[in-house]
Amino acid sequence: MRTFFVGFLSRNHHQSTSYHLPPHPLFQIAVLKRFLGTVLPLNALQLLTNSTSTPTPDPSESTSSDVQTAAVSPKTTPAEMWSYLWIAFLISLSKELSLAKAQVPVLLPSQLGTSDSSSSKCTPPDPKINYRPVIGILSHPGDGASGRLSNASTASYIAASYVKFVESAGARVIPLIYNEPPDILFQKLDLVNGVLFTGGWAKSGLYYDVAERIFKKIIEKNDAGDHFPLYAICLGFELLAMIISKNKKILETFSAVDVASTLQFTENAVIEGTVFQRFPSDLLKKLSTDCLVMQNHKYGISPERLMENENLSSFFKILTTCTDEDDKVYVSTVHAYNYPVTAFQWHPEVLPQYFFRRL
Repeated sequence: MRTFFVGFLSRNHHQSTSYHLPPHPLFQIAVLKRFLGTVLPLNALQLLTNSTSTPTPDPSESTSSDVQTAAVSPKTTPAEMWSYLWIAFLISLSKELSLAKAQVPVLLPSQLGTSDSSSSKCTPPDPKINYRPVIGILSHPGDGASGRLSNASTASYIAASYVKFVESAGARVIPLIYNEPPDILFQKLDLVNGVLFTGGWAKSGLYYDVAERIFKKIIEKNDAGDHFPLYAICLGFELLAMIISKNKKILETFSAVDVASTLQFTENAVIEGTVFQRFPSDLLKKLSTDCLVMQNHKYGISPERLMENENLSSFFKILTTCTDEDDKVYVSTVHAYNYPVTAFQWHPEVLPQYFFRRL
């Protein structure tokens, strides 16, 4: 308990009244009497004082002293008494600090004499905006632990980081199980306001077919006037590159596994209307100079190959590029010209501390 008390003082002495306890026990007793004089009985404080000093005994007072000590507690030792004192002392000290802070006047806006009444009014919600959208996240084959790919109905998972990523923006999540019956899957698609394709490694089979069907459904919804966004991360980016280009071999190999990197914005990149629109200018600058984003992939597509494919170049505009460990440049962020579709080769859902601790 004593160690905690010392730490408590050291953390707070810069914020309010400073109380330093020198090692001399008599000074500690004096401070305790200051705070606890109305809390503890007088005989307890006298016991503390007597236990920390050793005056020359007076034979004439020996009898009364023995009686007084016995009246306090025949079995109480100074060490035991300290265990009770520290708790009460902390309570009293907290009251003193609270009173010290309370002395600082806190003025209400009306007391400051401000005449601007508009500052007290909150902006009303826009009826055209859905403030609690529901996002469908497409599950990935496997169990999420062993790395096995499987089309079994019981083998499907969604990494928690994607769910937290969506929920941190104020949205809710519905899992789109890639291998559940198609009628159920597409019923769910009608209940959500957008879709997220996650990272992973499945680029063929049932998973590819389901992702392609969902993408086509998203395009249909937007063509019908329903604003229905799609975010595609890492594997999702690669799937869209294959689906839109109609070429399953369009991907190239890169060395960007579990590394941090910068984002290099293209020379003519227009971020208005994109995911970067609301980024502060200083953050946009740091993204270009500091390694703030996580890369974890072996495949991707170079700017040259993307521009060579007419389907891709007419659908996507390149916003950022990155350089892998072999100095090869790949496309890292794209945004559709005519649809609310954004694809990231990097991982915006990964918190910095997840990979910074390994740098």
